[in-house]
Amino acid sequence: MRKGKKAFTTVIAVGMSAIIFLNTNTVSASVVLKKGMEGSAVTSLQSNLKKLGFFNSNPTGYYGDITETAVRNLQREYGYWIDGIAGPETLNLVDKLIRDLDNTSSRASAEMANPYTTTLKKGMRGDLVTTLQNDLKSLGFFNNEVTGYFGDVTETAVKNLQKEYGYWIDGVVGSSTAGLINRLLGRETASNQDVASRSGDVRSESRQESYDLSWSKVNSQIFTIGKVATVYDIWSGKSFNVKRTYGYNHADCETLTAEDTRIMKEIYGGQWSWDRRPIILDVDGTKIAASMAGMPHAGNESAAANTYVKWRSGGYGAGTNLDTVKGNEMDGHFDIHFKGSKTHGTNSVNSAHQKAIQQANEWAKNNY
Repeated sequence: MRKGKKAFTTVIAVGMSAIIFLNTNTVSASVVLKKGMEGSAVTSLQSNLKKLGFFNSNPTGYYGDITETAVRNLQREYGYWIDGIAGPETLNLVDKLIRDLDNTSSRASAEMANPYTTTLKKGMRGDLVTTLQNDLKSLGFFNNEVTGYFGDVTETAVKNLQKEYGYWIDGVVGSSTAGLINRLLGRETASNQDVASRSGDVRSESRQESYDLSWSKVNSQIFTIGKVATVYDIWSGKSFNVKRTYGYNHADCETLTAEDTRIMKEIYGGQWSWDRRPIILDVDGTKIAASMAGMPHAGNESAAANTYVKWRSGGYGAGTNLDTVKGNEMDGHFDIHFKGSKTHGTNSVNSAHQKAIQQANEWAKNNY
């Protein structure tokens, strides 16, 4: 009996060692961390909270008041039950946010080689248009003053470039035309040059099969955090540029420039509103039926991003400043919903947003 007991104890010890080994790098979703606990799992949680801007101290491995407050702030910002306990749902949220943050860093490196993160066309303005005009000037196709506005002169310059190199002539800078410009200026590697083929922009050559793309696909493959896109409001015909900066149930977005903010506010009649409007979101030439609410919230333009502030827009009061893009004259971010997306506060699908998405989808099928 003594020998059998010893063998059984050895098996248990080996099994426990394997469990501990498998969880040294990440906090297991089955673990519950709370005040008073300490260890490597707490250290990992604190390090992740620090990366996300919720923990400003050095990780100690002890779950005290500071860690509990950080967890509460995280739960509050993302609409979770606020108890200061890092249970399975909260830990899964932290892991997802860290993955999104890592993906954003990887994409930032790629965007240094390709500044054209969205389709550019007549009527648009902003830093990307300024980049385009400077590039066209370097290539000898643009001889006017750089203004940052995509008007007739810029459109003609793009058409001349497309004509010169045998591309589809539409005056729109889609993925292929952008690839051509990057290649001519030596920005792209050989493997990326295949994007720019002489068959012309995919956007102009073929019709997109579907526009009501699911949130799961949009979130994971197309409009990821850090991505820039163009919003087209189908009721007014106006466009502006945005960047996705937050959100996991839907896309929390910010306008890129003060001019983009002006256009968006103009679309809403000069007053911010929670009203839903059907829109088409253009991400690198992929058009998606979506719905936006025109109310910036949960942010403070004058304060650093992801820091604790006493005032935030939309009546959100004190909390973490969810305002990343500075200089755009917008406090915080606004919501863009997609097919099957949910609100952060209720974790449920909003029928008004889904109705607007259906309207946008019908419009896209009839107009593209």
